[in-house]
Amino acid sequence: MRIGIDLGGTKIEAVALDATGTEHFRRRTETPRGDYAATLEAVVRLVAEAEGATGHPGARVGLGIPGAISPATGLVKNANSTWLIGRPLKADLEARLRRPVRIENDANCFIASEAADGAAAGARVAFGVIVGTGTGGGIAVGGRVLTGANAVAGEWGHNPLPWPGPGELPGPACYCGRRGCIETWLSGPGLLRDYVESGGSAADAREVAQRAGAGEPLAAAALDRYAGRMARALATVINVLDPDIIVLGGGLSRLAHLYEEVPRRWGEWVFSDRVDTRLLPPVHGDASGVRGAARLWAADES
Repeated sequence: MRIGIDLGGTKIEAVALDATGTEHFRRRTETPRGDYAATLEAVVRLVAEAEGATGHPGARVGLGIPGAISPATGLVKNANSTWLIGRPLKADLEARLRRPVRIENDANCFIASEAADGAAAGARVAFGVIVGTGTGGGIAVGGRVLTGANAVAGEWGHNPLPWPGPGELPGPACYCGRRGCIETWLSGPGLLRDYVESGGSAADAREVAQRAGAGEPLAAAALDRYAGRMARALATVINVLDPDIIVLGGGLSRLAHLYEEVPRRWGEWVFSDRVDTRLLPPVHGDASGVRGAARLWAADES
């Protein structure tokens, strides 16, 4: 039995998979935002619940986080859940659980799942996108995830929005300390901010999408700008990686029009006479990241 944990900015989800990839347990809880100790406790509690439900104490645990473990220090870096930054999350979890724990970036877990038995199965090169509380990316080549020498492979969200138009410079401030990062435009909070700044009023990005679907002009215009920015941002990924498939994950991946509108636009920016890259929704939906976390352990590892 393998337990996967997806530690997100708003929720923490756990799943237990057997050697065949069959799911035996799933549960989620709200993330204790801003509280490292409570976040650690929530993860430990979910592991215990998964073990109790499946009858497999001591199961292998994989964790996806919205950041990375620094190869230099062993501490969390680059997390948009900023209360994790600089914390010895891996060491703390291993001490609490009394076993080795594998930790990867959440977008890497996402594309690991989709490359194994999802939308990117069989792809030579695949790029996985997370557009939710933050904006992340992961790369799989031949079904294997690339982490990189600095553990930042695929982190497109902290590159600047390419080919900026009027009103897009210098761009919004990002938690990383820079301005105009792709994340500040394509995350859920980024979409909401753009809509509010254009004169709209909504509680979150989901409401913006609902209003656009209902025909509200301001919301529809915000989603149109969003699609154009995503097309430009993904064009730079295609120019560098030339992937067969790009898979969208995260809350904003549910915006169905993106799968038609973004590929329709990105040809203007891709350095090619035609673009054969496909933009696809995830086969496993919201479960893909947590399934990928469980798959950080091979089925036959002890």
